[in-house]
Amino acid sequence: MKIVIVRHAEPDYSIDSLTEKGFREAEFLSQRLSQIEAKAYYVSPLGRAKDTAAPTLKKVGRTAEECPWLREFDAVIDRPDRTDRQTIAWDWLPQDWMAEKDFFLSDQWHQVKNMVEGNVKAQYDKVTGELDKLLERHGYRREGRLYRAISPNNDTIVLFCHFGVTCVLLSHLFNLSPMILWHNFCALPSSVTTVVTEERREGIVSFRMLGFGDVSHLYANGEEPSFAARFRECYTNDWERLD
Repeated sequence: MKIVIVRHAEPDYSIDSLTEKGFREAEFLSQRLSQIEAKAYYVSPLGRAKDTAAPTLKKVGRTAEECPWLREFDAVIDRPDRTDRQTIAWDWLPQDWMAEKDFFLSDQWHQVKNMVEGNVKAQYDKVTGELDKLLERHGYRREGRLYRAISPNNDTIVLFCHFGVTCVLLSHLFNLSPMILWHNFCALPSSVTTVVTEERREGIVSFRMLGFGDVSHLYANGEEPSFAARFRECYTNDWERLD
């Protein structure tokens, strides 16, 4: 089975939709995704994800099941460098999160004081629990760190969602700390991440990534990828985002 995870196109957060560029990105994305014979489509309840999915769904004449757990992962914490307000759990400065060795461990990251006080693990478990329910519907049951193929198949499912929650899903499938994915990987707007099952021994399944954050559909149409997911490449680049 293949899982295709799509990050929404360039967002206009003020209206929970897309920018003019974002709508172009969603159209170019639909040209690509409409070539996939998908078993099912799933979408976040947030507008920017729905607007990204709409052109694809229209082209293939399908609907997507709305899943509340696919909304952006919005658990909040007291970030070490911020005293004025709480911030999302997955946006830390490198010098702060990398100083915590537990953040690099799949079974320890959530025990750092800030995460404990924000009750982040409970929200993480809710999201990953729903993912496992979905995968079991499609033939794969979680058993420890692996999956059991109860009805193995070559189906493709497509999830339209967000960067933060994508990293939560991938960290669960790959048994990794999400902090590494949140901070060292970048999925640009409208990008496509593809994960596939591997069943090297009958009934025993793990997941493997075929591609992360692919935006070839934009390059194919002469559309420059958005900078919206990134921070300054050099500190002196004052035309690029700092925070």
